[in-house]
Amino acid sequence: MSTIFDMELNDIEIDDGSSTMINTPNNRNIEIDYDVLSEDEPIEVDNEIEIDNFEQSAEELISLGSANNCIELTEDMVNCQHHERVSTQDFELLRVLGMGGYGKVFQVRKITGNNTGSIYAMKVLKKAKIVRSIKDTDHTKAERNILESVKHPFIVDLIYAFQTRGKLYLILEYLSGGELFMYLEREGLLLESAAIFYVAEIVLAIEHLHKVGIIYRDLKPENIMLDQQGHVKLTDFGLCKESIYGGKMTYTFCGTVEYMAPEILKRIGHNHAVDWWSLGALMFDMLVGKPPFVSSNRNKTIAKILHSELKFPRHLTYDARDFIQKLLRRSPDSRLGGGPDDAAPIRRHAFFNRLNWDDVLAKKLEPPFKPILANEEDVSQFDTKFTQQTPIDSPEEGSHLSKSVNEVFIGFTYVAPSVLDEMSKHDNTHRHYSRSPRKNQLSNHNRYQPHRIDESTSDVNHFH
Repeated sequence: MSTIFDMELNDIEIDDGSSTMINTPNNRNIEIDYDVLSEDEPIEVDNEIEIDNFEQSAEELISLGSANNCIELTEDMVNCQHHERVSTQDFELLRVLGMGGYGKVFQVRKITGNNTGSIYAMKVLKKAKIVRSIKDTDHTKAERNILESVKHPFIVDLIYAFQTRGKLYLILEYLSGGELFMYLEREGLLLESAAIFYVAEIVLAIEHLHKVGIIYRDLKPENIMLDQQGHVKLTDFGLCKESIYGGKMTYTFCGTVEYMAPEILKRIGHNHAVDWWSLGALMFDMLVGKPPFVSSNRNKTIAKILHSELKFPRHLTYDARDFIQKLLRRSPDSRLGGGPDDAAPIRRHAFFNRLNWDDVLAKKLEPPFKPILANEEDVSQFDTKFTQQTPIDSPEEGSHLSKSVNEVFIGFTYVAPSVLDEMSKHDNTHRHYSRSPRKNQLSNHNRYQPHRIDESTSDVNHFH
């Protein structure tokens, strides 16, 4: 597979030639022949596209001392509205699973109260870093709200949310299967039967989000986790947009470039159809080893997405080619899934002819890959550059946040209904959860690594 990069890399160009070379996990070069399918008319844009940064500062909201209007919040003050109050004292840190610009993700064990002994993933966010950008603040609040409101077999579960004076904590289910990215890294190319399994579960997750007015906008292998059985769980809702129904459009320039739809790149307004473009790019990635339009830098990649012909390896079946081609139509109105019926025509496509969608939803299909796990704390599917670190939640920063900043996060605290149900039954039976969000970034791998952008921030890789 081709080499991962942030902004500059050596990648495999598929330009005018009829074949290209890829590296398998065993470092063997394989030549893949490509057929070129004619595309609908590309959107005309300049070859070079400037990526604007709309960073909006809220530093004036942060007080660096004990100045006027500063208050010192305690855990009791912010975590008092639920029957079960939780804090950092209720969890034992076990391993580091990932980290990013805003904090860390830990594997933790609950050591008190309800569900004592259960394993979770704890995502820790630093308020001081988040509130410097209004967009980052909005994304954080949206992610927490979506995690609370959206419950689906193929979407990660939020169990608790709480805050301290300087940090936000999300307690999520621990997904011990790791990232789909890691599985693709090991396998190189997937068989179409495996791609059908993963794409089908992703379709149902995205369809559910659309039904409740949410567009996802960052579908890529790194944001898809696998549970202990090997089923899909969608994670990282930081770039989602809520309340998008009917013909309503939104204009934020965000996502991961290699999976971004043309209408986002053109800033002409977009809706739910962008997620189906990303699904087409993701499926191409699964079957070929990299996204359909890639280059050595971001502007060239964008130009390819907007202009280049779509080229398919000859080993793909007709149904796979047809499905991807219809998902990657540059006009959202003619894109498969782009109409008012959303996912219905996608589920009817011949690529899924042998699939029973009720069985997919009920998780009755056998996963192509089932992780081999020693126990519920197993972290073997996560990057050792994180898991070998000593798990330490850094002390609260000495500076105090202003009252107005802390008011931004009012209502952040949450306890899952399932936990409250168990409490109401006075049931202390041990329950195991299979939990975890993803790490920020992988290194020293052979897969092509796209880069994520948000017009509001220069931190292109939020961790999950």
